[in-house]
Amino acid sequence: MPASVNSFQWSVPLLIFCFVASSWVLICYSSSALTGWYRLSQRFTAEQEPNGPAKSAGPFFYAVYMRWWSHYSCIVRITAAEDALYLSVILPFRFGHPPLRIPWREVQIGRTKYFWRRYVALTLGDEEHIPLRITEGMAAKLGILERLPDYESTVINSISNEKR
Repeated sequence: MPASVNSFQWSVPLLIFCFVASSWVLICYSSSALTGWYRLSQRFTAEQEPNGPAKSAGPFFYAVYMRWWSHYSCIVRITAAEDALYLSVILPFRFGHPPLRIPWREVQIGRTKYFWRRYVALTLGDEEHIPLRITEGMAAKLGILERLPDYESTVINSISNEKR
């Protein structure tokens, strides 16, 4: 068999692999830019582990939405610690998504609805204003519901309604 045919047989799979790998990296970086993760990473790249007691949720079985309701479900791990909110993406999707550490003073918390579902909306960064929406179940597991301004009145109302 001529040498040129043998090298061609090896070059096609290599070219396909390079195309798929570069496309994957491009898609990851594009989604980072689209969702606001890249913008957050410019100020909030995690350089330390969570401080104090921490609660984690994800990456699996939780719905996470960012800017323009872009879907990050089953790939984001969120950790709520005393000092900050930590976000990280599982390894195959990490291109363009470095782990983030966002101090609580840079996080505004509220509620929102999308169609028939209720979410806890976290606005990340005082300058960036990047929305992060998580389910109420995930927020409860992370202890974020207790940080809501109206949390105590909601708990008191639900307890008084149960007594009736």
